[in-house]
Amino acid sequence: MSNQSKLEKAKLKPLQGENANEIVFMFNPKELSFTNQVNTSDNPGSRVAKSGRPHVSFSDLPPKQLVIKDIWFDTYETGQDVIDTCLKPFIESVNFSDKKERPPIYRFTWGPHDYLQSCFIQQLNYRLTKFMPDGTPVRAVIESLGLKETEKPSDSKSATNRQPDPGDTRQSRS
Repeated sequence: MSNQSKLEKAKLKPLQGENANEIVFMFNPKELSFTNQVNTSDNPGSRVAKSGRPHVSFSDLPPKQLVIKDIWFDTYETGQDVIDTCLKPFIESVNFSDKKERPPIYRFTWGPHDYLQSCFIQQLNYRLTKFMPDGTPVRAVIESLGLKETEKPSDSKSATNRQPDPGDTRQSRS
C-alpha cells in the first residue's frame, strides 16, 4: 500500500465583509506568482562621491500581489451549475461588501502557509468550458485569480477618520 498525501485545500478566510463566506477550493498549482517591489527614485543631480552614481532614494513598499492560475472546476457528473456551486463565492468577492466602500478582506492560506495575511481579490478571470445540452455550465477554469495585500481590518484607519494634530499646520512644517 502506498502512503499518498491528501491534497490540501486552499482557503480564503474572511477577515472583513458582512456577507463574505470562506472560499475553499482544491488546486494543485504549477506555480504561485508573487510580486514584491521597492519603490525608489533616482536623484541624478546628487551623486555618490566614490562611484559617481546617482543617489537612490527609497520611497515605499507597495502591497504584495499574488496571482494563482488555472483553478479548475467540474460538475459534469452531477449536472449542477458550476457557477452556482463553485464560482459564485469568487464572483461575489469582487463586489463591495454591504455598507462598505471596499470588497471583502481575506487571509489566503494553503496547507501550513499563510501566503497573505490580509488581502482582497483584485482580479478574477474565468472561462466556462463545458455545457449540458440545456445550456447549464458544468466546467469552468479560473484563468487567473489576483490577490492584493491590504491593511488588516482592525488596523484600518482612513485619513478622513483620523483627527488632525492641532499643532500640525502648514506653517509649523516649514
